[in-house]
Amino acid sequence: MKLSSEALTVLHNFASINSNIEFKRGSKLKTISPGKGLLATATLPDTFEDDFCVVDLNQFLVVYNLNKETELHFTDKDIVFKAGRSKINYRKTERSNCILPPDKDLVLPSIELDIRISEQDLASIMKSASVLKSSHIIVETDKDNKNVLLTACDPADDSAHVNSIQLGENTTDKEFEFSFSVDNMRMIPGEYDLKVSSKGIAQFRNTKFDIEYFVAMEKKYSSFDNQKVS
Repeated sequence: MKLSSEALTVLHNFASINSNIEFKRGSKLKTISPGKGLLATATLPDTFEDDFCVVDLNQFLVVYNLNKETELHFTDKDIVFKAGRSKINYRKTERSNCILPPDKDLVLPSIELDIRISEQDLASIMKSASVLKSSHIIVETDKDNKNVLLTACDPADDSAHVNSIQLGENTTDKEFEFSFSVDNMRMIPGEYDLKVSSKGIAQFRNTKFDIEYFVAMEKKYSSFDNQKVS
């Protein structure tokens, strides 16, 4: 099999989340960060015909890209990269040696906020977070409780720089401050539908690719309706 450009985009993104990965028969792929704060799920246009694990996904992708004509084949022990007269036998990894996501699909326990984040706004806030060395991305209401803001800041440092982008009107009647570590904001570029649960988790679903990210909240800096997120 050959990997599609969409599959390669997703795999490069997943490699930035966790170097370990498990491929399963079919087209669904999942990964989880080592700290368990970010879980990602994607459905690819590609269909895998074998179950196997890779301990170093970045290396796997480099090997695949050594030749434009690379095709994947599988044996009991190996992933075989074939390209013309070249053949690389790449060893599969034991499942027990990898940090892997749970088999059960994750579902939000409740939805308190449902809003769209444009590709431009997400790229802008992540760029400013990098430049300003912000530790957190916060989805919050403004001082008048009328609008929803996307903010890059360090909630533990009152002297830190702050950048906010207005996403839209606050259609709830609640005040909230949902905080996420920048380290867990590892989405591929794009527009996202964001659903947030006050139970401490949010779902970012890409509007173009069939990919979604579940991000754990930084509860110390998060609140809903003037109550700390539990």
